[in-house]
Amino acid sequence: MPISSSMIFKKVAVLLASLLLLTSCAATEPEPLSTLSQYETQQLKWRDCYGNYQCSSLLVPIDYADLSLGAFSLSLLRFQALDQDRRIGSLVVNPGGPGASGVDYAYNAENIVSPEILERFDIVGFDPRGVGESAAIKCLSDAETDASFAADPKPDDQAEFALFISDARDYYAKCAENTKHLTEYSTLNSARDLEILRAVLGDKKLNFLGKSYGTYLGTLFAELFPESVGRFVLDGAVDPYTSNREAVLGQAIGFELALDAFINDCLKSRSCALIGDLQSARIQIVDLLAKTAITPLESKSSREVTEGLVLLGIASALYDSESGWPVLRDAFKEAMLGSGTSFLTLADQYAGRQEDGSYLSNENDALQVISCLDQNELETVSVFKKGVAEFSDRAPIFGPYLAYAGLACRYLPNLGSVEQIEIKSINTKPILVVGTTRDPATPYKWSKSLAKIFLSSVLITLDGDGHTGHGRGSTCVDSAVDRYLLTGATPKSELFCPK
Repeated sequence: MPISSSMIFKKVAVLLASLLLLTSCAATEPEPLSTLSQYETQQLKWRDCYGNYQCSSLLVPIDYADLSLGAFSLSLLRFQALDQDRRIGSLVVNPGGPGASGVDYAYNAENIVSPEILERFDIVGFDPRGVGESAAIKCLSDAETDASFAADPKPDDQAEFALFISDARDYYAKCAENTKHLTEYSTLNSARDLEILRAVLGDKKLNFLGKSYGTYLGTLFAELFPESVGRFVLDGAVDPYTSNREAVLGQAIGFELALDAFINDCLKSRSCALIGDLQSARIQIVDLLAKTAITPLESKSSREVTEGLVLLGIASALYDSESGWPVLRDAFKEAMLGSGTSFLTLADQYAGRQEDGSYLSNENDALQVISCLDQNELETVSVFKKGVAEFSDRAPIFGPYLAYAGLACRYLPNLGSVEQIEIKSINTKPILVVGTTRDPATPYKWSKSLAKIFLSSVLITLDGDGHTGHGRGSTCVDSAVDRYLLTGATPKSELFCPK
């Protein structure tokens, strides 16, 4: 989900404070419990933190099939309901990823939900296993992460492809070396963790606001524990029925459509560096990427802005039309003068890189590992190679760069031992699914598909640009979500909200 400038500031503040609180105990492994019932009845020790918030930690089994393996400690943050006498319960929130911090997200409670929801719900965020302060997955150093983002993102010949495979093997070898229990970080296990969190919070049902990847976490929870589903809002849906290849191709097409929307808007402005019609502007972008593959752009920080960083900067800007598009317009204008500073700013913001070269979190490593663990199937190398033509045809700009996404997962050790389940039709209490028509990261058709999987769901459609629909300025969407969370009442039929 896109993060506003105020949210970024708060994210930095909470992470810096976390370092002070957690450094002394970072090396201490939690004592495991012997039964699942003990995990579900543990008492949370809340302490005041960061002003108006409370912090705690939750123990969950590393391996639900073998409790003797030990426990992970998950970081929690709570904003207590302002009207405790009329408190409805907890609302657990997840911003997406995989790899994004729910603790950071809950720290922005005033920005992500309305004052009415803050009055009636405790807003609870948690870092899923492997994320942030919850037994973090660690693969690369900051310098290695820099090199990874700047690397050639598209193998164009056999030599480059061989380097791609070599880098993938090296990457996951480092993950395994630096992270214990690497195959236990799946979203399926995180969904089981959610059930423990629900029980420990004292809520009979889990009320949940999940965005982007958070919808997949919520879907797995509902598949495993349908009787525990309370008021669920799944926004910017991931379709659990899609294969890895279908999902990546869908994202490539989604980013392509979002880029077209940006270009059409840009061309209306005299200050737009792109010229001509839509097609000619697209050719200019392809030419820019090709040129930076040979000669990177310069930047004010003296870092080279490579093809990979330009592409990441473009993708980053497409997540939010209001905050991202203006910076992207400037970035194209600067690029015509040989500067990639704005592209670098966009890329760094997306990656969580700070000016001193450090990264705010382990989100990038968690994203790679958890995404691999969640794959139900691994295509062969030949299948990936054959698919490049279709990716390039259906998404000419983004497709060639995303065609090999997921191939590296073949080199994650013991991946074949990771438990998988099949998502079926899910029968729960009524839930809301929210989809945005020109969402670049989670195509709108995925929201329509997820709404069909949940037999008692209502789809809310935002006709707009950017990633996710709730909390992005649509009174139509937000009022329907608020009414549902406060009363449990869904719209009588599908709701279509104009931009």
